[in-house]
Amino acid sequence: MQTLTDPVAVARALIRQPSVTPDPGGCQQLLGDMLAQLGFAVTHLPFGEGAERTPNLFARLGGQGPHICYAGHTDVVPPGAEEDWRFPPYAAECVDGVLYGRGACDMKGGIAAFVAAVARRVAQGAALDGSISFLITGDEEGPATYGTRKVLEWMQAQDQVPDYCLVGEPTNPKVLGDMVKVGRRGSLNARIIVQGTQGHVAYPHRADNPVHRLLTVLEALRATPLDNGTQYFEPSSLQVTSLDVGNGATNVIPAQAEARLNIRFNDLHTGAALQGWLETVCRQHAPRARVEVQVSGESFLTAPGEETHQLVQAIKQVTGREPCLDTGGGTSDARFIAQYCPVSEFGLVGASIHQVDEHVALTDLEDLARIYETFLKGVGV
Repeated sequence: MQTLTDPVAVARALIRQPSVTPDPGGCQQLLGDMLAQLGFAVTHLPFGEGAERTPNLFARLGGQGPHICYAGHTDVVPPGAEEDWRFPPYAAECVDGVLYGRGACDMKGGIAAFVAAVARRVAQGAALDGSISFLITGDEEGPATYGTRKVLEWMQAQDQVPDYCLVGEPTNPKVLGDMVKVGRRGSLNARIIVQGTQGHVAYPHRADNPVHRLLTVLEALRATPLDNGTQYFEPSSLQVTSLDVGNGATNVIPAQAEARLNIRFNDLHTGAALQGWLETVCRQHAPRARVEVQVSGESFLTAPGEETHQLVQAIKQVTGREPCLDTGGGTSDARFIAQYCPVSEFGLVGASIHQVDEHVALTDLEDLARIYETFLKGVGV
């Protein structure tokens, strides 16, 4: 128990278990053993088959409400060239008050802080007034097909859906206490393929130039802003990411041109509505165009309530900073959780994630554990 109350010791133990997505190494088994030691009922939930088989873990302590769930992932991105690291990426070296290692911030350090927070609550000897659970996937950094979404489906079937979920992703840009994520923008990727009629450039009247039509489509899409933002969201953004023709000749009008774009959208839109808008604009300017759309996540917002208030108060108490409530950045597994219960995100400083020499200050690990512990007390668990 003594070791589990120390977030640095827990983080070092987890980092020393290489777990590049979706290979769990021994990381999830180690975490499960730690939670079992604290009295959690631990269920390992591998989903998928063959190369897609994904390790997941659900653990719960207590059986009554309020039920607070902590969500995260044990998988990490590859370290790259290990010789470029100051220390081996899985050695978990501590030097001058800093812990180095792949996953130190994203997000084994965050998991360690929550384990330590719960261990301290258990060590106090009082019975929990509610219950605490862990939803841990091994496929957040990958396609996320058999990770958090599948665990949530299992949780719903087993009547294990929490009252509130806290995701421990590294949300702070510069300093611990900067930012709490209370939502995320949606993300839509689109491919627009415009068919034309090939011909000689000297006889354009005999051809139909798809490049010209595509450029007209793109300009029409860009001409009017999607919106001006909302209380918690910045304006939606459409960005053209690729324009391809594949034409190696200078005197030939091509038969086809295509573009790719991404829309990061706020809570004024849905993926389906945006797809309809794209298709309408394309029909107006390029009737033979084809639009292919993939929505990787819808926008969502957890309206600030008691749990978010208690999280902010805990951050203020430990760090002296009042975090802003933000919805920017990329997507996370919170987009899946939001379909089941209110969810917010708060973790470590993310400046070094996915980089060589990923690292975290030891003081930040301790402060995050104190924040999580104070939060649990604040919500009555």
